[in-house]
Amino acid sequence: MKNRFLQAIFISLLLVGCTGNDVYFQYNPVAVNGWSKDTAYVFNVPVLDTAATYNIYVNVRNRGEYPYQNLWLFLNKITPDTIQTKDSIECYLADQRGKWLGTGMGSIMEMPVLYQQNVRFNKAGTYRYEIVQGMRDSMLVGINDIGMRVEKVK
Repeated sequence: MKNRFLQAIFISLLLVGCTGNDVYFQYNPVAVNGWSKDTAYVFNVPVLDTAATYNIYVNVRNRGEYPYQNLWLFLNKITPDTIQTKDSIECYLADQRGKWLGTGMGSIMEMPVLYQQNVRFNKAGTYRYEIVQGMRDSMLVGINDIGMRVEKVK
C-alpha cells in the first residue's frame, strides 16, 4: 500500500516536471520567521525568442497558518535595456469559507496565479522580476515559497 502511494507521487511529480513549454521555472524559499516587507525575491528570466508569446505565472506555496484569504504582491520588472515597470497582483489563496485553493499535500498548498497572458518580449536578454509582499503585516507568516514560471504559448 505504502509502495503504491510512493509510486503515485513519483509519477505525478514526473508528469508535472515534464512540461515541455516551460522557459523558466524557479522557487525562492521564504525565511522561516516570515516574509519581511523589505525583502524582495528576484527572478532572472532569460528570453531568447522575441517572436513567441508567453504566459507568466507567479506561484505561491503557503502553509495552513497563513492568516488571510488573499495575498497582495508588488512586482517590478526590469528589461535588458533597464526599463522598469511596476505592477501589483492579488492572489486568492482561499475561498470565502477559508478552504485553501490550489493543490498540495499535508499543510503546504501550491497556487499558480496567472500574472500575464500572451505576452511578447520586445528584446532578447534577461528580464529581472522583483516580487515584494504588499500586505499590511511588516512580517508576513505562512508563506513557504514564492516562485515564477514562464511558459511559451503553443
